[in-house]
Amino acid sequence: MNHATRTKPAFPEGFLWGGAVAANQLEGAYNEGGKGLSTQDVAPRGIMGPITEAPTADNMKLIGIDFYHRYKEDIKLFAEMGFKVFRTSIAWARIFPNGDELEPNEEGLQFYDNVFDECRKYGIEPLVTISHYETPLHLSKTYDGWVNRKLIDYYLRFAETVFKRYKDKVNYWLTFNEINSILEAPFLSGGIYTPKEQLRKQDLYQAVHHELVASAAAVKLCHELIPGAQIGCMILSMPAYPLTPHPDDVIAAMEFEHKNYFFGDVHARGRYPGYMKRYFRERGITIQMEPGDEDILKHTVDFISFSYYMSVCQTADPAKAQAGRGNIIGGVPNPFLAESDWGWQIDPQGLRVVLNAFYDRYQKPLFIVENGLGAVDELVAGDDGVPTVKDDYRIAYLRDHLLQVAEALEDGVEIMGFTSWGCIDLVSATSAQLKKRYGFIYVDRHDDGSGTLERYRKQSFYWYKDVIATNGASLSEQR
Repeated sequence: MNHATRTKPAFPEGFLWGGAVAANQLEGAYNEGGKGLSTQDVAPRGIMGPITEAPTADNMKLIGIDFYHRYKEDIKLFAEMGFKVFRTSIAWARIFPNGDELEPNEEGLQFYDNVFDECRKYGIEPLVTISHYETPLHLSKTYDGWVNRKLIDYYLRFAETVFKRYKDKVNYWLTFNEINSILEAPFLSGGIYTPKEQLRKQDLYQAVHHELVASAAAVKLCHELIPGAQIGCMILSMPAYPLTPHPDDVIAAMEFEHKNYFFGDVHARGRYPGYMKRYFRERGITIQMEPGDEDILKHTVDFISFSYYMSVCQTADPAKAQAGRGNIIGGVPNPFLAESDWGWQIDPQGLRVVLNAFYDRYQKPLFIVENGLGAVDELVAGDDGVPTVKDDYRIAYLRDHLLQVAEALEDGVEIMGFTSWGCIDLVSATSAQLKKRYGFIYVDRHDDGSGTLERYRKQSFYWYKDVIATNGASLSEQR
């Protein structure tokens, strides 16, 4: 029996439909408005690539899609689609150029005032990630990023600054983007300057501890400064299926998922889980906790947000444990699934699995803040002669995933909203390419730096507009 879709989509009233981006992937203007350098400015090949001493001309993120100068045009397009919410991030180095200053950069603060005002003009709620895959480069080089406990204070100064500044404009906050990705991408996720191959597990997990304490302290601060706001964590979700029914493979899948559950467990339950204490004990890792850390961790999030792009398999058999292409945190390919152009396996039902697993585990509202298809798009003439992209493949991908969200809602899962990743084409985090496009809006810029930066509505633009206008009811007409 095919359990893919059995219910008519029924999304709750007030469901937050929208799109998601990150400052470093679309703003550009890397050296304007008083902004300092960030880790992204010296990572021209993306998350897993080499870093450079200084920004280089081949780094697509230095210009991005020029959102810094075109935000009004772009937000107007989001409003045309009917967005209820727009997830973006604040570039830390725009507010504190080095990260350890005592006073913020007013020009940077004013830029985000302008962005959030533009959103609110159209009735769009900003959903703001405080730290999204970028750390001021000075903090990375001078302190080795989050390995150093001093970053807690610098982060909290940043968080307090933006909470106070935008308390009347932003009601939804996230502390760190895909916080668990620090395990595989320590430089871009955690600002850790020590090369990954030289980084000790002891130092890596100490950095994790510092981030978790900072995150919980930011939750406490947000609740104090903006009583009506909601603040969540953000996890990279990747459900793991046993490659076979062999109990060893089931245990391998369980242990893989523990690595990611760990971050949600601390954020939602306020303490370190037993399985991580065992992991540390068996590997000789001793987390240095300062007095008060355990009390701070008890300040739990209001909701759990996460990205979902794919599932993986796990096996205890080394002969079968080849890694799949293109994903950040490992895993074995599933023989039953197709994959995208970048090797990300496509599994809509995995989203229902994640939603049920998180809700069963935490009993807190969930927010899907990233999901989408990176693909090579071709700009062609539309029926009206205006350039467009006929991206039926993207529409099919998102429809199939949203139908699984509807299934999870029927299962009784409490879901706040859905923000499609890269709602406008931007520079990929993993590969730093513009060729890998996610958006409903095509941006005329290419990996060789050419292009006009003009924006064009793809066919998926009108499809998503209809989904939002009908609160998901149109999905049942598209099978």
